[in-house]
Amino acid sequence: MSDVRDRYSEVNTVLYRVLFLNLAVAFAKIGLGYVTGAVSIVSDGFHSLTDSASNVVALVGVSVARRPPDAEHPYGHRKYETMASLGILIFLVIVLVEVLTAAADHFVNGGTPRVFPEGIAIMAITLAINMFVVSYELKEGRRLNSELLRADAKHTRSDVLTSGAVLGALFGVWWGYPLLDPMAALLVAGFIGHACWSIAQEASRILGDQIVIAESEVRAVVQSVPEVIGCEKIRTRGSADYAFLDLHLWLPGETPLEQAHATSHVVKDRLMAKFPQLVDVVIHIEPR
Repeated sequence: MSDVRDRYSEVNTVLYRVLFLNLAVAFAKIGLGYVTGAVSIVSDGFHSLTDSASNVVALVGVSVARRPPDAEHPYGHRKYETMASLGILIFLVIVLVEVLTAAADHFVNGGTPRVFPEGIAIMAITLAINMFVVSYELKEGRRLNSELLRADAKHTRSDVLTSGAVLGALFGVWWGYPLLDPMAALLVAGFIGHACWSIAQEASRILGDQIVIAESEVRAVVQSVPEVIGCEKIRTRGSADYAFLDLHLWLPGETPLEQAHATSHVVKDRLMAKFPQLVDVVIHIEPR
């Protein structure tokens, strides 16, 4: 259990670091957007601000998910982390609507943003920070097997793409093509929509109890125990780092109860050694 607490402490540390960087980037973009009047920069700034909001949602989710199993939650609180990633999805959808609305207004009413070298430099710096955040969060997400960090990194990765598009649009506006500003805002919307789809897919896989470990891999480990005849009704569910497994184990009918029980423990130990993401394995013994 201490390993679980240590893991969540590390996830928290990553989130706090990313939160600080996201806030700095968001305020820089929003300030620059209002100074220049560029709808693409303002949209990108609020997109970055939702990165910060999603970090807060994630921190709340982690604080709940790290609690150990109790009488009312015998399987633990791990799915709260997945629910927090759905909170990130909600923030993304809100931003998507705002970006589309702002872009449509700019197409209808027109307007040319004021672009200057210092503004382009600020956008380039925020782009570099976002690239660092994505790389750092993905690396830590893989190391800690946290779908929450991976979901948050996907959110920020969309920010990298949007910032790149906005930076390109600013150069276009500078060269006399103001229509590129709302067009870049529409491109921002496309990136955000893709991030929404990716996060929704991963969250639905966990909440929908999609299999975590291939049945063939489980069967290979079970049948490596000499006393075992076979197995069936193999079921796995959970997340990449917090999974549950149950199965029916076939043993010879003449096997004494005590020996059958011991064999089931051998099978369980081998499964948990092979798949360290398993929190528990439930085995039902069937005589053959």
